Amino acid sequence: MSAGLLVIGDVVTDVVALHGAPVSTGTDTAADIVLRPGGSGANTASWAAHLGADVRLLTRVGFDTGEWHTAELTKAGVRPHARVDPDHPTAVVIAMVDVTGERSMLTNRGAGGRISADDWSPDLLDGVRHLHLSGYTLFAEPGLELARLAMAAASSLGLTISVDPASTGFLRDFGVERFLTETAPARLIIPNRDEALLLTGAATPQAAASALSLRYGTAVVKLGAEGAILATEGRVTAATAGRERDVIDSTGAGDAFAAGFLTARLRGGSDLASLEAGCSAGADAVAIVGDAHGTVWVPIVFTLFTPIDSLRRRLHH
Repeated sequence: MSAGLLVIGDVVTDVVALHGAPVSTGTDTAADIVLRPGGSGANTASWAAHLGADVRLLTRVGFDTGEWHTAELTKAGVRPHARVDPDHPTAVVIAMVDVTGERSMLTNRGAGGRISADDWSPDLLDGVRHLHLSGYTLFAEPGLELARLAMAAASSLGLTISVDPASTGFLRDFGVERFLTETAPARLIIPNRDEALLLTGAATPQAAASALSLRYGTAVVKLGAEGAILATEGRVTAATAGRERDVIDSTGAGDAFAAGFLTARLRGGSDLASLEAGCSAGADAVAIVGDAHGTVWVPIVFTLFTPIDSLRRRLHH
């Protein structure tokens, strides 16, 4: 069987602002600002392509930067299936990153919030073994209809399905029970710690992973610098420590983890080996600028991204 991967998710124009001091209200705060292609779905697809997966991405882009995003995805090794929305711009995220690498984000979903069942074609699953959904797709009604259609089509073909919840804020607005019901066809969920705790009400990531695995079969909980754990059928069965890296920007690390985990799993890797592959990819992501809700696609990273001090010098000249 083919080991192809189909990702359904967002493409985003990321504006990443690195600020050394807290953001001041009502006045200026000095920052180094860079513009990059990103988006949770695009990040996962591009990292997976970088890691050698046969990957395609179903997404919707805007009239303003759609051609640029599609070209960059193609250069990254992804096969993009991207409808250009003639009436809306590509989604934009302004990510404000402090000296610890932690980020806060302002989001305009733009064209990404209008992806729908009209974007679907059954031949998207030709040669695919696994469907991966970014949770952002579900949080608007047209995208939810697309997700239902895609999961039903994948299930009818016996393909495996995973979902990344993507955002605690959107999860709360959408409704936890509703999310769990709508994503029931998935047999793998890949939340971070906060998402896992929100989805279960559990007190610990281990308990959350166990509870989620009873619903989905397998749950992988991302723990950031502490690594990740995997539970199957109600029991934690694998865990791995994080990888040490100098954290520049945590943007996109979770997307990179998902790509590393899924790519290893598609190659027949064990649960532990797949966790380790996910942690390695996530660790690589935090060491570059612009990688978590809107990662810089990996093949571009090595030509455009330099150590942070060098980046700052170049931006100031």
